[in-house]
Amino acid sequence: MRRVVFAASAAVVAAVLAAGCSSSPSTSAGSPGSSSAAAGPVTVRLGYLANITHAPALIGVKNGYFAKALGSAGTLKTNVFTSGTQETTAILAGQLDAAYVGPNPAINAWQKSDGTAIKIVSGAATGGASVVVKPSITSAAQLKGQSIATPSLGNTQDVAVRYWLKQQGLATSATGGGDVSVKPTSPNSAAVLEFQSGQIAGASEPSPYDVQIVKAGGKVLYAEPGVTTVLMVTQSFLSAHPDIVSDLLKAQIQANDFIKSNPAQAEQVANDQLAAYTGKPIKADILDQAFKEITFTNDPDVASLNDDANQAVSVGLLKSVKLDGIFDLGPLNRLLAASGEAQVGA
Repeated sequence: MRRVVFAASAAVVAAVLAAGCSSSPSTSAGSPGSSSAAAGPVTVRLGYLANITHAPALIGVKNGYFAKALGSAGTLKTNVFTSGTQETTAILAGQLDAAYVGPNPAINAWQKSDGTAIKIVSGAATGGASVVVKPSITSAAQLKGQSIATPSLGNTQDVAVRYWLKQQGLATSATGGGDVSVKPTSPNSAAVLEFQSGQIAGASEPSPYDVQIVKAGGKVLYAEPGVTTVLMVTQSFLSAHPDIVSDLLKAQIQANDFIKSNPAQAEQVANDQLAAYTGKPIKADILDQAFKEITFTNDPDVASLNDDANQAVSVGLLKSVKLDGIFDLGPLNRLLAASGEAQVGA
C-alpha cells in the first residue's frame, strides 16, 4: 500500500513538471480563461502533506468540513505530497489552487513568481519539528563529518537545521558538502529507516517522523521554533473565487476548533486519514506525543516570516526577497471576528 501511495505522488510530480515545461498556459478550474467558469461547481485543487503538522487538512477532509463549507459551489480534489517543495512546484505549474505548506516553500513560491503567484491566507500549525540525533551526540559540534536527513532541499526543516548549524559554526552546502552533510530524503519515513540502520546520525523532521526517530532510540538535540504550516492560495484563484477561499478558511477554522475541543478524537481522525494514504496507522504513543508538540493555530505569525526568509538567504538557499504583500488575512479575520475569535496579523 505504501509503495502505491508514493508511486502516485511521484506520478503527480512528474505531471506537474511536464505541465511546467509546456508552452501552453494552464488555468485553474473556474479561473479567468477556463471554460468551466460558468459551468457549475468550481473544482478546488488542494495540496497537503501526510504529516501531523498538517492535521487541520487531514481532519478537514476526513470530517467533511471542506465539503460542507463548499456546498454546491465547489468540489474538493486533494493531492497528497511528500514535501512542501513539491507543492511549490505544483502551485507554480498551475496544478494546485491552494496548499498547506511550510513557510519556506511559500516564500519560494513568492520569490520565484516575483510576488505574483500566491497569498498566505491563514496559519495552521506552530511547532512540531525537531533535530533528532543519536543518543551519543550531545552537541552540534559532534555532528561535524556526519550526515543528517531533511525532507527536501529548501523546505522549512531543511532551512531551519542549516541555519542552526551555521549558528553553531558548522557549514553546509546545497550539494551535501560542508562540515555536516545534509541529505534531502524522501519520503520522510525513509529518514526513520536510515536512522535505524545507522546510515545517518540524525534528521530534521516534522511530526510524527521526529517522534518516530526518538522512539527508534534518538534524542532531540534542537526543537525548531516557529510556524510549521500555513495555508496559501494562488492569487488567480483568490481573485476569481473569493467566496470559495472563504469556504476553505471556514473549514480550516472548524478543523482547528475541533482539535482544541476534542483532542483525543482529533488524533484518531487525523490518524485514520493518514492510514488511508500510507496503509498503516501511527502507533498510539507516537501519535499522542506528535500532537503534544504542536500548537494548532490559525495565526501565521506574520512577524516570523522575514526571519524564515533571512535564514534561507543566510545559508545560500534563497536570494534576498521582499515579502510585502505576501499575506492576505482579511478574509480570515472577518471569519474569526464573526465567530468571536481573536483576529490575527501584524
